[in-house]
Amino acid sequence: MAVDKDPAKLGQAREDASRRRLTIRWVEADLETAWPDVGQFDVVLLFNYLDRPRMTRVLDALRPGGYLVFETFLEVQRQLGWGPQKEAHLLKFGEAPSLVAPLVVVHGREAFEPADNAQWAAVSSVLARRRK
Repeated sequence: MAVDKDPAKLGQAREDASRRRLTIRWVEADLETAWPDVGQFDVVLLFNYLDRPRMTRVLDALRPGGYLVFETFLEVQRQLGWGPQKEAHLLKFGEAPSLVAPLVVVHGREAFEPADNAQWAAVSSVLARRRK
């Protein structure tokens, strides 16, 4: 399943999935409003989206033994002149492990890295696992 509020992005992803012969359930939904019933998954991928009050919903979407791959911007991103600017949408240094608790962090990192737009991004990434 893939969820996004932007129908154009969903359309691009559908085309790419079709070329790769992937079967994906596409859901157009704004995760800042009421969430659709998504069920539980072996893997949840969450990129460039931070909504601290709803993290429990994200974690609840993992089956026992399931993995979360989570990456979003750090507060220092504001100084780079692009990306999210609101504090609510930016992680503090070292915050990600506590945000995904009680999952077990398998790997985490905080880094400056090249971004698609030929600029730099300040990101925090976590691979975490729900206990069986």
